[in-house]
Amino acid sequence: MGLSAGAFEAADPTLAQSVKNGLEEVEARLREVVVSAHPMLTLTASHLAEAGGKRFRPLLALLAAQLGDPEAPGVVDAAAVVELTHLASLYHDDVMDEADVRRGAPSANARWSNTVAILTGDYLFARASDLTAGLGTEATHLQSRTFARLVEGQIAETAGPADGQDPVEHHLQVLSGKTGALIATSARLGALMAGASAADVETVTRFGEVIGLAFQLSDDLIDVLSETGESGKTPGTDLREGIRTLPVLLVLSGHGAQDARLRSLLEGDLGDDARLAEALGLLRAHPAMQQAADRLSQCVDEAREIVADLPPGPARDALASLTDFVLARTG
Repeated sequence: MGLSAGAFEAADPTLAQSVKNGLEEVEARLREVVVSAHPMLTLTASHLAEAGGKRFRPLLALLAAQLGDPEAPGVVDAAAVVELTHLASLYHDDVMDEADVRRGAPSANARWSNTVAILTGDYLFARASDLTAGLGTEATHLQSRTFARLVEGQIAETAGPADGQDPVEHHLQVLSGKTGALIATSARLGALMAGASAADVETVTRFGEVIGLAFQLSDDLIDVLSETGESGKTPGTDLREGIRTLPVLLVLSGHGAQDARLRSLLEGDLGDDARLAEALGLLRAHPAMQQAADRLSQCVDEAREIVADLPPGPARDALASLTDFVLARTG
């Protein structure tokens, strides 16, 4: 399921057109800022940007800007900053995960090399920082703190849970750092640049944090449930790479004899297609999938409650519709 400005057209055509125009400006800005004096770097930096993607983060920034003046200077650059930061993190993630495919195309590390992918990610982080500097001191501090949270989330995932820590709660903390942080910043930057009230900025930031967690939890479910390679990767990609998503952690936390085969598969090497297919089949039928879906629903409900604190109007309605989108992604 995709999401674009057109999703809001029936509810408010004016808002939908404003967001559509903003997204077109963001695309143009991205094409502009990834250009380097070195042709190869321009090619590699454009690689993922041109591959597309949901553009969820810039979309959220533009929707949050509707709480103030969406035409205010800095709104488009704010939306470009969060997408550049996201893209940069993907280059680094693919190196760490040794991924071969990203957004339906060969990953940068597979097409060129790990070195090129890392340097390209660094370049995009630098370009994002340069744009942020033009947005003011508060935006610069926010971007720096967000970058730190992204790294801390990745380190926490790499290190694993501490002794005695609940693996499920550890996983949720990792997702808050790796995904929730940047999505919260997307909403905050958009509202800040648009001159929204301080109260609305805080509310939409809380919304971004929660909907960001929900967004990633839905990805956990999609990896197991999808038959069509949603999110630019084939079903079971996380399983094959040994990434323990929420449904997997819920299964591994159990001790029932009836789950012994599934636990054995999940704790072993799923690089073999037959073992992966068996694991997917068993996991899809396991109660852990419903438990994970229930946790996602709780996050979505919390996000809806937060949005209700915003002033009534098209902006609040549009943000509320994002909760329906995140829940519907899992079918």
